[in-house]
Amino acid sequence: MMELVAVDYRAPNADVLFVESLHQTGFGVLKNHPIEQQTVADIYKNWQAFFKSDEKNQFAYDKAKHDGFFSTQVSETAKGFKKKDIKEYFHYYPWGRCPAALKAQAASYYQQANELASELLSWVEKYSPADVSAKYTQSLSSMVVNSEQTLLRILHYPPLTGSEEPDAIRAAAHEDINLLTILPAANEPGLQVKGTGDSWIDVPCDFGNLIVNIGDMLQEASGGYFPSTTHRVINPVGSDQSKSRISLPLFLHPNPQVVLSDRHTAKSYLQERLRELGVA
Repeated sequence: MMELVAVDYRAPNADVLFVESLHQTGFGVLKNHPIEQQTVADIYKNWQAFFKSDEKNQFAYDKAKHDGFFSTQVSETAKGFKKKDIKEYFHYYPWGRCPAALKAQAASYYQQANELASELLSWVEKYSPADVSAKYTQSLSSMVVNSEQTLLRILHYPPLTGSEEPDAIRAAAHEDINLLTILPAANEPGLQVKGTGDSWIDVPCDFGNLIVNIGDMLQEASGGYFPSTTHRVINPVGSDQSKSRISLPLFLHPNPQVVLSDRHTAKSYLQERLRELGVA
């Protein structure tokens, strides 16, 4: 049975344990990490207010740049699924649009999370076996230097009203596109990771945990050594249906021209996946 075991970021062997977890399961959990709980809690609170306001509609996303607000009407349909996910979200890039009152906080968090994600990628690079490293067309660390593609997504799963489409869930089973995703524990449970066979494992939503998972681009670049994790967000039941859920994934992306494999550059892979999701 696959288990989620939190690795202490400050432990002397954290890098070894963490990379081993990524190789075995496609994800890792870190505790005692440098991202402060209060910072994340403040972001949750401020963006909850934004999602409740009409202001969000002034930031409708740009199909060319993919920055701004994605409503529940244009939200993603997971690959292989017919129903749209029950969610809305905002794409923050340093170069993109952002509500003036929220920009400084988003920019600060983006920088902090990006630095941590880049450090974790350097751990992956350090402990990739020689035959896997030989597949990388350039060092993993250099793939993300000054990348303008790395994305902070502020996700809002609205309370359920009972009028949702049958079989629609907050986020259907999917894999991420990028290299690494880092995610502070959300304000409500619901995230599950696919285990062996048909089993699903609840990801602990203890606020001190940081969830990290492999995306398709790192799986592609490593020839499958680091597996891209299938995950989903299930609907709450009972009284929890009235609660909304906020989460804050940072998707660490390489520069567009990076060659991932014989089949793909980062740009070609991203475009293919966006078409599949119905948001290109």
